[in-house]
Amino acid sequence: MSFQQGLSGLNAASQSLNAIGHNIANANTVGMKSSRAEFAEIYASAAGGIGGTNVGLGVEVGTVSQQFSQGTLTITGNDLDVAINGGGFFQVKTNDGSTAYTRAGNFKLDKEGNIVTNAGAQVMGYATDSKGVRQSFDTQPLKLPTGSPIPAKQTTKMAAEITLDASAVVASTATPPTPLSAYGTSLTAFDPQGLEIPVGLYFEKAANNSWNVFTSVNGSDPATSTPFTLNFNADGSVDTASSTVPPLTLASPNDPAQTFTVNLDLSKMTQVNSRFTVSDLTQDGYASGQLTGIRIEDSGIITASYSNGQTQAAGQVALVNFRNAQGLAPTGAGYWVETAASGQPVRGAPGEGTFGQLRSGALEESNVDLTAELVNMMTTQRAYQANAQTIKTEDQIMSTLVNLR
Repeated sequence: MSFQQGLSGLNAASQSLNAIGHNIANANTVGMKSSRAEFAEIYASAAGGIGGTNVGLGVEVGTVSQQFSQGTLTITGNDLDVAINGGGFFQVKTNDGSTAYTRAGNFKLDKEGNIVTNAGAQVMGYATDSKGVRQSFDTQPLKLPTGSPIPAKQTTKMAAEITLDASAVVASTATPPTPLSAYGTSLTAFDPQGLEIPVGLYFEKAANNSWNVFTSVNGSDPATSTPFTLNFNADGSVDTASSTVPPLTLASPNDPAQTFTVNLDLSKMTQVNSRFTVSDLTQDGYASGQLTGIRIEDSGIITASYSNGQTQAAGQVALVNFRNAQGLAPTGAGYWVETAASGQPVRGAPGEGTFGQLRSGALEESNVDLTAELVNMMTTQRAYQANAQTIKTEDQIMSTLVNLR
């Protein structure tokens, strides 16, 4: 009698319905990957080893496989939401210290500045310098300096890109005399404590293709400073061979006795028949600043913005991949763990090799196709009913045989 076949069919259909129900329940779960029950037929061993006309013994669920196809990316606008567009997994360190992997990028900041998942697992990444250059592929928890400001940086170099008027009158022959402020500009430098130091640059034409440069620090009279000479070539560029730009000596506003020197770069200045124009003024110092925002680039570099106008890299999000992603074991909360079937993780960075790029301000939705799942549910329900009908039919046959007289 085929009770066994019918029972195996009911069991297989039930497990398939469990997988379908799990998919439908998680249709809106970020980073979730659908699964499906895959069936295998059962046969008894043939007498003598091979051959024979054995009737099948039913069906079993060979495995419930995961489908790691790409989910739809949805724009959220949240800076800490990150989606992987392509291959790879985020690596996280769970609360018990174990390593897990996820595709869900709806991250948060905890009270200590760690980037964590909704379940509190720390997101792992690579250390970088302030410019975003990766230091190594050793992973560590990603942490932002939310508790204290970044320290001030003393100015060490300044640069000016200025166009001087070649048609200007030599100052010694001008009537009335050309004021020193006619060709001048200023920028702000910073002392070691981040205090602002106004620095002025004033230019006076000494001769054709030659200008005297006066400086002013902390509002001092530039006429009292010792000028240096800047010479220009016939094409209007700076004659660096005959022009020596000495370093500037700056003093802290809190303590005038505390001085430091700053290199001044004027090599990009020009002298042409044009109005006096200041194109660019730069210096490398800044005051201390508080964290005001973060952004995760497509490359995984985390850029932190501060109230002093500075931006600095605070690490890079790490990605890992596996030769057999379907060998990963799901553990709940959107996590998978490594198994012997998956192989060891291969570490990399977003956008490098086979790893996908990151999309900041977006999330990867579940890859569940609700329409397909509902159709599968109806088909599986019919299969369940059909297997139940075979059991009912076998019962009727058995009843007929028992009642024979």
